[in-house]
Amino acid sequence: MQLELSEPFAQQWQNKDPFIEAEELQGDIFRALEARKTLRFSLLEQSYFIKIHRGVGWFEIIENLIRLRLPVLGAANEYLAIKKLEQLNIETMKIAGYGNKGSNPATQQSFIITEDLINTISLEDFCADWKQKTPEFSMKRALITKVSHISRTLHQNGVNHRDFYICHFLLAEASLSKVNQVGQDLKISLIDLHRAQLRKQTPERWIVKDIASLYYSSMDIGLTQRDFFRFMKLYHQCSLQDCLTKHGVFWQKVEKQGQKLWQRKQRKGDAIS
Repeated sequence: MQLELSEPFAQQWQNKDPFIEAEELQGDIFRALEARKTLRFSLLEQSYFIKIHRGVGWFEIIENLIRLRLPVLGAANEYLAIKKLEQLNIETMKIAGYGNKGSNPATQQSFIITEDLINTISLEDFCADWKQKTPEFSMKRALITKVSHISRTLHQNGVNHRDFYICHFLLAEASLSKVNQVGQDLKISLIDLHRAQLRKQTPERWIVKDIASLYYSSMDIGLTQRDFFRFMKLYHQCSLQDCLTKHGVFWQKVEKQGQKLWQRKQRKGDAIS
């Protein structure tokens, strides 16, 4: 069994079974499935999120493998991804507790507790009215700079997110007053890392999937072609001409995948997440 508890959980759960304590927490339920539950709760006036994994079963594991998907077996994936982002100096959730027990991948139990990122707003919500109300150029440039830096850092260090939509970027509202032209003072945290993959080197197809998801989720917020070109240049750290020549095939794949996601949304009539 693996167990890592910070205060106040280390003291509150002392001499108790942390897996039982985790299951007994009460709060606002965000997701409740047979194998996984996501809950927001409070303890000693501090707000937290917990994700509880109860084992996905062999059927789901085999089904994912048949579809050439890596199944998410428990909280370990998110725990390791958060630790990796901390090493890369990318803002993300802060772990307050983690537990994992059981060697059978189909039945292992695990949980991860993270501090609630209060006073933040997702980029999806922050940019929602940009089509009707054009933002200040400095703000838009700062956001594009920051998001491109996060994207580039992840992919250069063997990380791909797999749910890389702008709704999973949380902007700290306090940092808005400190915005500069290059966006270094913006604090943006990347969340929902339970499906992230960690390798020595990220395969291009997974980079394409990430950037295409980002592109798709940004299509309807009023960005211009120049804005997308700016992201491309910052992501590859090169001129636009080099982006379109040396990396042209990559961006064609991104465009094709992004449009595919958009068309799927139009058919289903709802967002993809």
